[in-house]
Amino acid sequence: MSETITQTYESAQARVEQIIVRLDSGEAGLRETHDLVAEAKTLIEFCAGELDAVGRGLEELRLDALVERLETDPGRRA
Repeated sequence: MSETITQTYESAQARVEQIIVRLDSGEAGLRETHDLVAEAKTLIEFCAGELDAVGRGLEELRLDALVERLETDPGRRA
């Protein structure tokens, strides 16, 4: 994958699924198999990074909401 394109989680996931179908078909030769596995590895790493980023964002949102609640109602304890 030497192209520079804007990747989304969904497009990367769809491409990994296409790669799996191709590999499962048994029709890919040795070099193609190598290239597909390398591409899938890169895509999976991208997806993992996206999931981590979203997870961190959700944690921050929950913390921000908690801080806001505590600041607006100082008598309330978490």
